[in-house]
Amino acid sequence: MKAAVVHTGGSIKYETVDDPIIKENRDAIIKVTATAICGSDLHIYRGSLPQTRPLVMGHEFMGIVEETGSGVNNLKRGDRVVVPFPIACGHCFFCEHDLPGHCENSNPEHYGPEGGLLKQKGGALFGYTDLYGGYDGGQAQYVRVPYADYGPRKVPENLTDEQVLFLTDIFPTGYTGIDWGEVNGGETVMIYGAGPV
Repeated sequence: MKAAVVHTGGSIKYETVDDPIIKENRDAIIKVTATAICGSDLHIYRGSLPQTRPLVMGHEFMGIVEETGSGVNNLKRGDRVVVPFPIACGHCFFCEHDLPGHCENSNPEHYGPEGGLLKQKGGALFGYTDLYGGYDGGQAQYVRVPYADYGPRKVPENLTDEQVLFLTDIFPTGYTGIDWGEVNGGETVMIYGAGPV
């Protein structure tokens, strides 16, 4: 399959890579129908988040279920799904408390409470360096989705990909900022940052 692959900071190439396969019984293979480039992907491109081996980019994608592992009972071949950017198990403390970005099980190599740029992180993200789990992302024709019985959400037929794609990252990120800021309407707020979030 074809994919956008980061090799090192400043080097992203469109190239042929192996098709993803089911590795665990809770996996699904998704045929990507829409994807987006996130502003945070620039951190990898600029080398701020180092990546020393080739990795398929992209944590904003959606598509059609091609195959599921034996543990995925809520999805079937042909379902159209949107895939949230954090990879989460659905059963750990943080997942059970609606904090899937902190999943204790999706990033076993680098998970830890200490944080730090080059040591420990929270849960895994698609296509966002080995520090965040090293999972290939959705800037590709197909992607392996771990814990597919928890993360992906079916998309109603009356909605287009363009209407749904931003539910992967950008919309929930902005919504969470409003929620955490306890903005109720009528307030004057100042937003620091770049981009549409």
